[in-house]
Amino acid sequence: MFRKIRRIKNEISIEDAKELLRTNKRAAFSVHGDDGYPYTVPIDFYYDEPENRIYFHSVRAGHKIDSIKANDKVCFTTWNDGERENGDWAYYVSSCVVFGRAILIEDRALTEEKVRIFALKYYPSAEEVEEEIRKDIQGVQLVAIDIEHISGKRVHEK
Repeated sequence: MFRKIRRIKNEISIEDAKELLRTNKRAAFSVHGDDGYPYTVPIDFYYDEPENRIYFHSVRAGHKIDSIKANDKVCFTTWNDGERENGDWAYYVSSCVVFGRAILIEDRALTEEKVRIFALKYYPSAEEVEEEIRKDIQGVQLVAIDIEHISGKRVHEK
């Protein structure tokens, strides 16, 4: 059902792709948007490996949420900053592409639990996380991506 990476020599292991999910902080999230156009937005995210899910939050209404309601099939891509090998000016960049189905989480206790874990990845302190949750959790729409396929590759930008 999902295509294999065409240039097999660039493929990285699933474990290396998951490492990008564990360590990266930003990604591009794509849905089937209005009138058949793709719609991609940058997001912050949290990868829950035991659940095989990616979590992120949104406001409760808008293009992204409407698109998920219309078609839950989504794509998620994250990549690193790359690294250079000695004597080479061009970077080697690794990326991970995930295909899955987006779920709008309606359980408020689960939303708060996952937002807390997610926020600790970004905020400098647990106190700041708790303050933000206290102020804004009522307006948060938690989104989960149930992962159906992961692939990754490393390319030389030359």
